[in-house]
Amino acid sequence: MKYLACFLCLFLSTLASKAQNCNCDDNFRFIVEKIKKNYIGYPDKVNSSNQLQFKKFTDSLQLVASSSNSYKCLGLIREWLSFFKDKHIDFGMDFSKLSPDSVRVFFANEEKTNWTENAFKSYLKQNKEALDGIEGIWNYGMYEIGIVKDETKTVTEFIGFVIEADSARWMPQQIKFKIARINNQYKTIYFSGGDHSVNYPTLIAQKDLLDFGFFGKWKRGEKKTKAVSPTKTLVPDLSSSFKVLDEQTSLLTFASFDIKYKHKIDSLIDSNKANLAHTKHLIVDVRDNPGGTTSCFEKFIPYLYTNPIHIDGGVVLATEDNIRDCYEKDYSLSSAATKKKIQENNKKLRAHLGEIYYLYKPETIKLSKTLKNPERISILINGNTASSGEYFILRAEQSKKVTLFGQNTAGMVDYGEIAITHPPCSIFTLIYPVAKSLHTIKRPLDNIGIAPNVRIPDSEKDWVSFVKNYKNN
Repeated sequence: MKYLACFLCLFLSTLASKAQNCNCDDNFRFIVEKIKKNYIGYPDKVNSSNQLQFKKFTDSLQLVASSSNSYKCLGLIREWLSFFKDKHIDFGMDFSKLSPDSVRVFFANEEKTNWTENAFKSYLKQNKEALDGIEGIWNYGMYEIGIVKDETKTVTEFIGFVIEADSARWMPQQIKFKIARINNQYKTIYFSGGDHSVNYPTLIAQKDLLDFGFFGKWKRGEKKTKAVSPTKTLVPDLSSSFKVLDEQTSLLTFASFDIKYKHKIDSLIDSNKANLAHTKHLIVDVRDNPGGTTSCFEKFIPYLYTNPIHIDGGVVLATEDNIRDCYEKDYSLSSAATKKKIQENNKKLRAHLGEIYYLYKPETIKLSKTLKNPERISILINGNTASSGEYFILRAEQSKKVTLFGQNTAGMVDYGEIAITHPPCSIFTLIYPVAKSLHTIKRPLDNIGIAPNVRIPDSEKDWVSFVKNYKNN
């Protein structure tokens, strides 16, 4: 323990030498004031009914922060931010600012198992016939994980521990996730992200595949990919795709609406005009779509259009911080028209500094015709369909062609347009939303999400086949 404490001292002194203030007390106060002043959802989340409770909660964590190091500060600030239950709020680390040794020391105290790689492989070999179906070695990208039954629990639970990863953020024996088996169904207890943030993704477990949605599709067996840089974040490829399933049915997958995919999405739709024109039943899969920008799906709107589509307006909290950290960023991937619109919006916001400004007026999309095909559009949604992925659903559900299948979306669509900033300790990054949609007046969706027309049960593994066969019911 003394050895670790010395390393932590070295880590903190290294940060201090780079002219930044990583005192936890100061950083906690900074985050509290930043959110109170700039977060558009603050008045909704902190009100007369919970104000006293919130103050006590904040004061108690501030007291702990006064004597905490940077590692503990990460968890403290995340705990405080969790009060708002807003999935657009995030607090993490900028690993590019740290050496692998510093990152390794930072996460050295994370929960570990006693299982070693050799002991675990021996266990698998000796208990081959008695193993639970989920036990074994699994991989995703740079990760190789061992999943084993947790014998310390009276209920059936499993731990997923690191066998091999990046050797900085994640070290052997650290616990990456925990899974429970309930009525022969596997459920996520928690899943730790690349920066050790706690997440609760839906798990779809198959014989040789564990699908954690945005957190990866993990395959059974040892990994074959090369290791990546210890401080480089593994970014999955979320490109969209189109596939003809049969003479009547095609599958269009929108994996992400991140602006960097806009050109690919537009090209995908253009290159499949003939296929779309002959598709009677189009299945659109937006499961696990984390959002991005609404411009990514504009080219698809004519294919689902049947009648005018109403779009609610929105307001922006026009503070100096929000304008600088959200609207005056360099959006290099945006079109010239979009950049011009952003500049116009910046001028409007600056003219209304300190106000909640009605930046986005309601509008209605009206097209001159309705396309014959696709005749029917079935859209797959789940708990990881989020943000602009949900804006897509809000437009699509107004079409008479569309039926929503699956489970409730993430409920991240009430607040949006994120600001990105750094506290005094610049290794940390704070993200929070500055805009609010006016659909919240008549239809708040925060942490509720958009419900499907047809709910697909947890036990169903192949959602595409479910939707294909549903038309015959």
